[in-house]
Amino acid sequence: MQIINPATEEVIREIAEDSQEIIIKKYQAALDGQPAWAAVPLHQRIACISKFYQLLEEEKKELAEILTSEVGKPLQQSYNELNGARNRIEFFIKNAAKWLGDEWIEEEGATREKIVYEPLGVIANISAWNYPYLVGVNVFIPALIGGNAVLYKPSEYATLTGLQIQRLLYRSGIPENVFQVITGKGAAGQTLLELPLNGYFFTGSYRTGKYIAEHTAGKLVPVQLELGGKDPLYVMDDVEDIRVVAGAALEGAVYNNGQSCCAVERIYVQEKIYEPFVQAFVEQARKMPVGDPLDAKTEIGPLSRKEQLKTLMEQVTDAKLKGAEILLGGKQAGAKGYFFEPTVVVNTNHNMKLMTEESFGPVIGIQKVKDDQEAVQLMKDTPYGLTAAVYSKNFDRAEAVMKQMDTGTVYWNCCDRVSAGLPWSGRKNSGLGATLSYQGIRAFVQPKAYHLRG
Repeated sequence: MQIINPATEEVIREIAEDSQEIIIKKYQAALDGQPAWAAVPLHQRIACISKFYQLLEEEKKELAEILTSEVGKPLQQSYNELNGARNRIEFFIKNAAKWLGDEWIEEEGATREKIVYEPLGVIANISAWNYPYLVGVNVFIPALIGGNAVLYKPSEYATLTGLQIQRLLYRSGIPENVFQVITGKGAAGQTLLELPLNGYFFTGSYRTGKYIAEHTAGKLVPVQLELGGKDPLYVMDDVEDIRVVAGAALEGAVYNNGQSCCAVERIYVQEKIYEPFVQAFVEQARKMPVGDPLDAKTEIGPLSRKEQLKTLMEQVTDAKLKGAEILLGGKQAGAKGYFFEPTVVVNTNHNMKLMTEESFGPVIGIQKVKDDQEAVQLMKDTPYGLTAAVYSKNFDRAEAVMKQMDTGTVYWNCCDRVSAGLPWSGRKNSGLGATLSYQGIRAFVQPKAYHLRG
């Protein structure tokens, strides 16, 4: 399996894919190691994670450079991802004991009652390439704290980062038979689906998530899916600073080269401020440097996957054929690497793929609306339900829109953000279950009810 630098198209390294036989051996090791790990006192398991938290800081330069080399995100954004991952880990360190400890329901009387939280067992964490640290720690950190063993399959596009995570977890005191990295592509993932695991936790596309859910349904084990989105942002006519709002929307659309599940993927602007908003948006987008992700000045690097260039080009071409206007970009950039220009498309509508199908790149369509009612109708016109954002100086007006969104997250005067203290969840084609918050801690344990007399 070749690890290719998306900025240069050079092969960084070749890594052997795990065969079915090797994966089964790793599963057996995890199965053997999990009971002993579950027996380790909770505070000691948390102490191991605290060491991992420290090592991420100590080695962040090397880790950031490896991350940028294999996924293409600008280097500063790789540092940002590591810092964000540490913030989430800190949340788990501080809150795990509270939510995993025995919970007394009745402490007195003839029959005392309590709930004890026990690990699921051996779980699969089939992770994503766009934020391998952030989406990874959402799963394997609370899973390990909860006493589970983890078969961690990083995306083939983030394999080197996955191996670094394994190395640092081992250095932190996590037993080798409790955290096993599975290297490979789809065949490796398929093998995991065939094993008698106790839970499946996946981050990626709706198509793959649906396949995993269908393939594991008969096992009757927990399945959590963090899938894609076509997240809308609505700008009301009462915003106080159009330029600031345009800048925030732009960052939400193109950060991480537009490859975020919760990226802004379509923008609706009230007609009274449509023209000045579009002008401010394009002016700022035009100034974003595209190029070498290791250059500190770069804001837009290459896409991680070559195949995505074709998807973006098809969406832009489709929009243009159906009457849209391309104000900026619209094509691949440079002779080498998987670069796509920051692209702004206007005069859009929902007959265009750009406004209805996930883009996952630095491409955005902007559509004019006459009022809040039309905006709501268009925002809800999607099979996805991850996030929705509203910009307005009037909270009551914005809240009226947010309440109508069938999404796991809503934003007022912000977008494209995740908080460790709040559940991260999708509805409809955006997923099942929740990570982060106390719900994301308890997602990796199962309750046992105790009825105690005597």
